[in-house]
Amino acid sequence: MINYIIQLLLFQTLFLAVYDLFLQKETFFKWNRIYLLATPILSFIIPLLKIESFQKTVPQDYIVYLPEVVINPQVYIEENTSLEIIFAASTIIFYVGMGLFFILFLVRLTKILKLIHTSKSIKKDNYTLIVLDEKQAAFSFFNYIFINNNLLENQDLQIIQHELIHCKHKHTLDLLYFEFLKIVLWFNPIVYVYQKRITLLHEYISDAEVVKETNKKSYFNKLLAETFNVENISFINQFFKHSLIKKRIIMITKEKSQKMKQLKYLLIAPLLLAMLVYVSCSDDIQANIEQVENALKEENIPSEGKYFRAENGFILFTGTHLAGQVVPVEEYTEKEKEVFNKFKNIENQKIEMSLVIDANGDRVFFMKTNHFKKVGDKIEVENDGSVPFAIIENVPVFPGCEGTQEELRTCLQENITNHVAANFNSDLAKGLGLMAGIKKIFVMFEIDKEGNITDVQARGPHQSLADEATRVINLLPKMKPGKHKGDAVGVKYALPIAFKVE
Repeated sequence: MINYIIQLLLFQTLFLAVYDLFLQKETFFKWNRIYLLATPILSFIIPLLKIESFQKTVPQDYIVYLPEVVINPQVYIEENTSLEIIFAASTIIFYVGMGLFFILFLVRLTKILKLIHTSKSIKKDNYTLIVLDEKQAAFSFFNYIFINNNLLENQDLQIIQHELIHCKHKHTLDLLYFEFLKIVLWFNPIVYVYQKRITLLHEYISDAEVVKETNKKSYFNKLLAETFNVENISFINQFFKHSLIKKRIIMITKEKSQKMKQLKYLLIAPLLLAMLVYVSCSDDIQANIEQVENALKEENIPSEGKYFRAENGFILFTGTHLAGQVVPVEEYTEKEKEVFNKFKNIENQKIEMSLVIDANGDRVFFMKTNHFKKVGDKIEVENDGSVPFAIIENVPVFPGCEGTQEELRTCLQENITNHVAANFNSDLAKGLGLMAGIKKIFVMFEIDKEGNITDVQARGPHQSLADEATRVINLLPKMKPGKHKGDAVGVKYALPIAFKVE
């Protein structure tokens, strides 16, 4: 969820930057309005898209995610508890913020409705004039035009004509649209900037139509003649808003933009392409170890594994096990039976497959096999000599471990955990200038076909800590390699190491 919000904010910022740099000074008001209304929604949709043709064609390694090693457990547990409290508090603040902004919206809406019902009204063919006695104002809300009685008596028809353009083009809907976004994303400053841009664009549109039928000089004088007290409400169209007057006059005097400059809108094409490539090629689970850990937590996955959405709409899961209720074959739907028969034997490799109702209540096909290159009608199984821990017939054996395959797995994990906890020098962090708090190092390595520890890679808050993690993993003893179908195979692992810096 955090990654989604970050991408949403990033994309909205990029879209707004393109508008500010290349589009807002042009007179293509219709296209600018479409741009400002469409791009916030695109920012919500694009992070959800995964275009298969953009995804990486090189298969990623299937990695076993070992339990996290905690160097100083008691301190870590206390710190982790504090972080959980902070996360819970942040969630509460988010929903409280939504509630407050919704209440604020209702208060302002009530204020407008009260003016409609308590003020004198004059019915016209396509609109209603609301005459105000106390406020020198001119603004519109849907087909209601609010105007001060003095302005009406002086027959300031240009003001009414201006506000009628807002009514005709339904500009109030645009503003309410951004009000909704402000409620949902009240913490996002970009939404507020978007609303300011659309408000100014509304004035450009109305000014452009009014000056077609009136003298520009007299219209300027009308804009500058008086100071008006207007309602401070963001979803009404105000005739006089001091911060916009200068920009409106500049745009009125501006020559109409050449049609050739419409090519600027093509800038959105490479921007959209870059966004789609970014979200399609990024894998929330295997992009890096930290993202994997967060994704597994968010999906409530109890062990190493991954969800896929097949082209036919079914959900597939690969990993060691999936918590949930197993559905008997006789209770499969006809479509589920078809999928089951289709995938249970791929590339002549037997797949252990079942249908499970997972913790989220979804019906998920649980598959134990090698890494998938694709999912759907063109699913393929990748085998580069490394075999998933879940289906390997004989797992790697740590020296001294005995028992069943499950006991050997557990013994291996426990010995690696104890080895790292005993040999990792966490005192190295004291002189590195790191901020206090929980720190993590992520290590990847392989137990190869000979049982040796190879290809050790580590990433941490400081290179010295990454080097220390690499040193410790390289100290692991030679093991009995894993075997599958009688042949020695390599198995790849990922190991997070956590400790606290005082």
